[in-house]
Amino acid sequence: MLNIQRLDRSDAAVIISGARARALEIGVPMCIAVTDESGNLIAFERMDGGKITSINLAIDKSYTATGIQKSTQALGEVNQPGMPAHGIASTLGGRMVAVGGGVPILSDGVVVGGIGVSSGSPAQDHDVAEAGANAFSTDQP
Repeated sequence: MLNIQRLDRSDAAVIISGARARALEIGVPMCIAVTDESGNLIAFERMDGGKITSINLAIDKSYTATGIQKSTQALGEVNQPGMPAHGIASTLGGRMVAVGGGVPILSDGVVVGGIGVSSGSPAQDHDVAEAGANAFSTDQP
């Protein structure tokens, strides 16, 4: 039998709050998603002005970061032509996202979920996602 660490709604609220605060700081309204250790959605917030096209992107970035246990930014680096993960974004029905904005959430070195952020540039999305992850724990990659 496995004992599984899982984020709950209050954890997700802390993560979203940290991301929202950073998004407000940089002046970019975001869509923010938090998934559990299996990549299933726990909580979602679309800030006023967050792009409608970013709703599913944020959810899928969180799903990807949870599944690969690395940031989507790191996946993007190895998804270039000639690199080992080139083409991976077309797998899993297109849910794998190789653009910055997805970060795994760690607790005691274990991936317990992920955060996905979308509506800004990939660098802005990654920055806001990291702020959300860091609001929960300092145990980040």
